[in-house]
Amino acid sequence: MIEQLAAIPKYDTYKNSGVEWLGKIPAHWDATRLGTRFKERRQKVSDKEFHPLSVTKNGILPQLETAAKTNDGDNRKLVRKGDFVINSRSDRKGSSGVSDRDGSVSLINIVLEPKGIHTQYCHYLLKSYAFVEEFYRIGHGIVADLWTTRYDEMKSVIMGVPPLSEQIAIASFLDRKTAQIDQAVAIKEKQTDLLKERKQILIQNAVTRGLNPDTPMRDSGVEWIGEIPAHWDFLANRALLRERIEAGEDGLPLLSVSIHTAVSSEEMSEDENIRGRIKIEDKTKYNLVQPGDIAFNMMRAWQGAIGAVKVMGMVSPAYIVATPNERMMSSYFEYQYRCPQFIQQMDRNSKGITDFRKRLYWGEFKQLLTVVPPIEEQTAIVAHIETQSTKIDRAIALQQQQIDKLKEYKATLINSAVTGKIRVPELVESSAPELIDSMVA
Repeated sequence: MIEQLAAIPKYDTYKNSGVEWLGKIPAHWDATRLGTRFKERRQKVSDKEFHPLSVTKNGILPQLETAAKTNDGDNRKLVRKGDFVINSRSDRKGSSGVSDRDGSVSLINIVLEPKGIHTQYCHYLLKSYAFVEEFYRIGHGIVADLWTTRYDEMKSVIMGVPPLSEQIAIASFLDRKTAQIDQAVAIKEKQTDLLKERKQILIQNAVTRGLNPDTPMRDSGVEWIGEIPAHWDFLANRALLRERIEAGEDGLPLLSVSIHTAVSSEEMSEDENIRGRIKIEDKTKYNLVQPGDIAFNMMRAWQGAIGAVKVMGMVSPAYIVATPNERMMSSYFEYQYRCPQFIQQMDRNSKGITDFRKRLYWGEFKQLLTVVPPIEEQTAIVAHIETQSTKIDRAIALQQQQIDKLKEYKATLINSAVTGKIRVPELVESSAPELIDSMVA
């Protein structure tokens, strides 16, 4: 897809911009410092006088009306409609954009008033990945999270600036083409969501109704679960699992339990460790887990952080470990308890005054209800889910690859247009639509 950019015409003659991030620019473009085309707006105002705005990678967005106001007086910077605002600490996130209204932003932001440069062109130029990288390069700091770029550094950046009429043509071209790409991305994201929904329905039906659509059903007697196959049981977890409390051992990997991926099979990174980056040397503080165990995060069970253990290891003392008996296959249990209605069951039985203080303790977990088919059916259900899920996951991965390529193409298209690597005036418009259409089909 990126290679197809070569089909878009280029300018007849180029000159050296004198800076690495721009390279060669069209011969008739001006190579000028950013400070000649933007004036920094430094006026301080109150957030009670001018509505607070947020600077994000998606642009400049209004804060909620309910957001708390301060009493600090002139504690923010004034923003006028059409100003370009960039977060001085945004590192490579590209937190910036053109404001579509008057307002105020926090003092860490740089507010730029365009001078003789088209507003929408400036949006594409200053949000292009090449400019974002240059903005980051000229900054200073110890690590990425503490990196800062000041206007005094930023104003010296050399930009390639075409005539105003050409800026408008480039902005118009990019408006149309990025809208097409965004629409194609939205369609593929919807297809991805439908595939994920299909997978969830597949799992939910299999673990609560089985694989035979003609099997006789009976009322489970529990409203939130409804009917189950007549020969299946519906039992409390205390009849299926026993709590395992064994100390960890040196040399075993520290595993995590995730909302998204259940129990990991590899060592948890230090960043994932709930105790932060400080390692606990005493391995007896951790809980031993064996393949086939069930582990869940007491603090995140209400969100679905539960799963089957696949490798011998250790987990945080904030996790509960349980061993199933011969009536329960742990991988079947994982699929069931990661379904929405079973996550809701864990949520209802978690203790705490707010969501992020909730805990699901063993005493409550062992009272929860589980649908229990015969063990041979559990095995067949797990095999069916894994086979069908693999097919769906492949389709999702393909869609995601296409989404990534479209986003990469969009970024490269913008970058190429605002740095003069491709020519996008009206005279090439007749050939461009077919090219873009072929890429987003």
